[in-house]
Amino acid sequence: MTKFVFVTGGVVSSLGKGIAAASLAAILESRGLKVTLIKLDPYLNVDPGTMSPFQHGEVFVTDDGAETDLDLGHYERFITTRMKKTNNFTTGKIYQSVLEKERRGDYLGKTVQVIPHVTNEIQ
Repeated sequence: MTKFVFVTGGVVSSLGKGIAAASLAAILESRGLKVTLIKLDPYLNVDPGTMSPFQHGEVFVTDDGAETDLDLGHYERFITTRMKKTNNFTTGKIYQSVLEKERRGDYLGKTVQVIPHVTNEIQ
């Protein structure tokens, strides 16, 4: 049975949420559980690749070439799972996907809205 643990701290940076999540994952993995981590970032940028490292911190590049939050690097160092682009989501990436579908005509001329189009994309 799949179980989920959410680590949140609002919008405040540098609280140690990523390290706390990675530490918890390492403990669970040491007990024989299969774990992975997913980072959700609320910013509208598609990825942190073009963001100032002074404002956001360093970028971690996954094996499949995704430019992601530095926390994914912490995750890889704490657990045995290799991070991929599917381990990092941003609001910008979700909106980009919705807008690409709208441009392709996937919504058949409907007005694209947060509910249901964006919420369906998150699911």
